Amino acid sequence: MNMPSPLAANEKLLTGLNPSLRALALRGTSRSYRKNTVIVNEGEVGESLFILLEGRVKVFSNDQDGREITYNVVEAGDYFGEMWLDGGPRSASVMTIEPCICSVVGRAALREHLADEPEFALDLVAQVIRRARAATETARNMALLDVYGRVVVALESHQGPARADAPITLTQITHQNIASRVGASREMVSRLLKDLEKGGYIELGVKRITLLKKLPARW
Repeated sequence: MNMPSPLAANEKLLTGLNPSLRALALRGTSRSYRKNTVIVNEGEVGESLFILLEGRVKVFSNDQDGREITYNVVEAGDYFGEMWLDGGPRSASVMTIEPCICSVVGRAALREHLADEPEFALDLVAQVIRRARAATETARNMALLDVYGRVVVALESHQGPARADAPITLTQITHQNIASRVGASREMVSRLLKDLEKGGYIELGVKRITLLKKLPARW
C-alpha cells in the first residue's frame, strides 16, 4: 500500500463523482492498494468510509471451511464500508480485484460533511437500503434456487437476458467469480457453463462469456 496523498493535487481521480460525493472525497485521504489487498475485514470495528476513485473491489464473506460468497462488486465512482454507521462490526470483507485508489473518510470528517450537506444523508440511507435489498435477494436465491438457477441469475443480472439478435458479452468474469457469487464449487459451475455452451446458449472465452440468447429456466 502506498503512502497517503492529498486528493486536491489529483483532480482526475475526482472526475465522475457527483458534487456531494466529490466534496466528501476531498475531506478524506487518498490511499492506493495493490490487487488482492483486503481493505476491510468482516467483524472488525469500522471507523472509515471508502470512496472508490479507481479500480474495482469485491464485497464477500468466508465460512469456517474457507468457502467464499461474493455479495457485490463495487466500481469506481461508488463507495463502500458504510455499514459501521450503526456502531456494529463490519458485515463483510472487501478485497481489491485490481489496483485501486480510495479516499478514506473518517468518522469526524463524515459527520462534518453530513452537517454541511444534509442531503447526502438521504443518499447514504438510500445506499444502505439498496444494499440491504441486494443482500435479501442473494439470501432468497441461495434458499430457493438450485445452483443452475443461481448461475442464470448471476449471468443475466448484469444486462438482462440476451436475444438471438442482441448477444451480450460479459467481460472480466471467470468461473471462480461466478462460483463465489452463487455459493458453489468452480467445478460445478464450469460443468454447467460447458453444457450451456454445447446447447448454443453461451460462448466461453478468456475472462469473457457471451450470452447468445435467453437462458432456459431449467437445465
